[in-house]
Amino acid sequence: MSEVETRHHRLYDALRARICLLDYPPGTKLGEEALAAEFGVSRTPVRRVLARLSDEGLVETRHGIGTIVTDVEPAELAHVYALRMELAELVGRLSPCPPEPEMLERIRAMLTRAEALARNPEARAFAELNAAFFDESLALTGNTPLAETAERLYFQTARIWLARIGALDLSRECESFVAEIRETLAALEAGDVMAAALVRRAHVSMSFTRLKGAEGAAEAAGG
Repeated sequence: MSEVETRHHRLYDALRARICLLDYPPGTKLGEEALAAEFGVSRTPVRRVLARLSDEGLVETRHGIGTIVTDVEPAELAHVYALRMELAELVGRLSPCPPEPEMLERIRAMLTRAEALARNPEARAFAELNAAFFDESLALTGNTPLAETAERLYFQTARIWLARIGALDLSRECESFVAEIRETLAALEAGDVMAAALVRRAHVSMSFTRLKGAEGAAEAAGG
């Protein structure tokens, strides 16, 4: 990878993380000049990264206003989660890649971190660890278009979960995450990528069900 590509990926990863961890909440205006100054680059790479984030639905350019961090409409969220469930299963079907020993070690370390998090829940740490675990799951398929689409949809929904964490039981979310990592690790240690994919699908579905239930309860209480 060239130095230019490395800088591009570093800038892209940093801005995407800020959006998904709500350092840039929906509605935030992202200025090219300010970002270029912060990262010590020209406005050209900033413009390229913002265009990529726009393609992924994380920001949008509004005439006369600039580049704004987007939100996800509730109706659209259901469609995104439905597709995420299908893609999770496809990871086990399309060019599955058996895990390397190094991956298993990383997942074991994540399990230890998740167990500690379950004892002392913290939303941002949960979001960061969940993203790292998701990154590992992408390596289980050799199908690049599938991995890229799954990644794009994950980052669309990850920030929605974090934004609505106040309506959820964070302890329960952490416990569910521990279970997901433990079940995934058991499947991968047995060499069964399909089983790991089905674990992922099940937990994506349960996460969305809990999210819907919490939002429904909040609406009922407010109404």
